[in-house]
Amino acid sequence: MPRLVDNPDLAFRLARAIVSDIALYNQDKVASGIRNDNLFDVLAEELEEGREHFHTRVSPDLTHRDHLYDRAIVDVMVKQAGKIESAIW
Repeated sequence: MPRLVDNPDLAFRLARAIVSDIALYNQDKVASGIRNDNLFDVLAEELEEGREHFHTRVSPDLTHRDHLYDRAIVDVMVKQAGKIESAIW
């Protein structure tokens, strides 16, 4: 069994990598979700699958583990989608 990540910086990098993959393989859904202000609904299944994968690789004892994953979603998907026209900005 692989060793679980217990360093917050490494866990955040892992979360960003997972979310980057989700964004890369679902570019149309990301664009649609940003345009229609329903990103989390459109990608609910993919984001939950990514979170589950993150949980298998990161120690459950790591403080704010879910916050790191949520922050990665904002940093990778939402901030980088700022060029997409949307009523939310």
